[in-house]
Amino acid sequence: MGILVSLLVLSFLIFFHELGHFLFARLFGVHVERFSIGFGKVLCAKRVGGTEYALSAVPLGGYVKMKGQDDTDPTKVSYDADSYNVKPPWQRILILLGGPLFNFLLAFFLYYAIALMGANAYQPVIGMVQPGSPAKEAGLTKGDRILAINDQKIRTWDDLSGMISHSSGAIEMLVDHNGTLKDIVIAPRELEAKNIFGETVRKRMIGIGPSGAVTTVNYDPLSAFGYAWEQTLAASKMIVVSVEKLIEGVVPAKEMGGVIAIVQVTADAAQHGLVALFALTALISVNLGVLNLLPIPALDGGHIVFTLYEMLFRRPPNEEVVYRLTVAGWGILMALMVFTIYNDIARIAHG
Repeated sequence: MGILVSLLVLSFLIFFHELGHFLFARLFGVHVERFSIGFGKVLCAKRVGGTEYALSAVPLGGYVKMKGQDDTDPTKVSYDADSYNVKPPWQRILILLGGPLFNFLLAFFLYYAIALMGANAYQPVIGMVQPGSPAKEAGLTKGDRILAINDQKIRTWDDLSGMISHSSGAIEMLVDHNGTLKDIVIAPRELEAKNIFGETVRKRMIGIGPSGAVTTVNYDPLSAFGYAWEQTLAASKMIVVSVEKLIEGVVPAKEMGGVIAIVQVTADAAQHGLVALFALTALISVNLGVLNLLPIPALDGGHIVFTLYEMLFRRPPNEEVVYRLTVAGWGILMALMVFTIYNDIARIAHG
């Protein structure tokens, strides 16, 4: 059942991405010849309004084939009025941006739904106090619940961590200590910690860790917009930084996962309920949006670079150069796919 859910999630993400390209293409009068979920041999298809809607054999992607645009042969062009090639560069860029944009929109809608259903978050309950830390000196102990900082209500551990790290000077905390309310004044200090990439960073802290207890935070329809916006931005930033750390070598290449890993984690999330599944789907959707904007010729980002070149130099790039770069781009993507699948199999083999 979990694998079936994973495949449905992947298919839906691909569909939504390609839907963005499709709608922007139709908005600007470009004829779409085929809208396919999957690559390779067409398993079934139906033609509606001049467009063939297809389900193909390899469910690892999808594509929208527009008139005058062919990734398998970039030299094939059409100069008909409803062709992609004849549209102004700014319209072609918007068509290319349509897919990633829909990935971000989908993530936003999913985070919005999570906010209405009840978002899971760590409770602001102390599970650990570092020796010699400001928290230890102020008398905070394991099990204390932080209710407010500087008269601002604290609902989650992220609220607590964010307010401390962005504070200046001493802060006033309202603490529930075994049912007794206590006002504590504490001065955060810059301390060393490890970020999610294993790097040592310095930020204002008081030397406490969460207990791991989880709470459900419910949002009204209006405040849910703010939550969805913040989560979409945070997920986008995390993916961008992750790519940067991967290029820098901070994150080892062996940590990269492929389609097998996606199926595994999606199946696992499905076992933990709809909120967990929506959260992971939103993260994967943002991931697809960001990665498709990378300036690799076979991706949307590569096509955008070619189109920007045309806008800047008032002429399209050399067809032979575009062809060779596109073939190289596909080579890079195929190599990455094989490498990540190898990583997935190695992880499974090593438990």
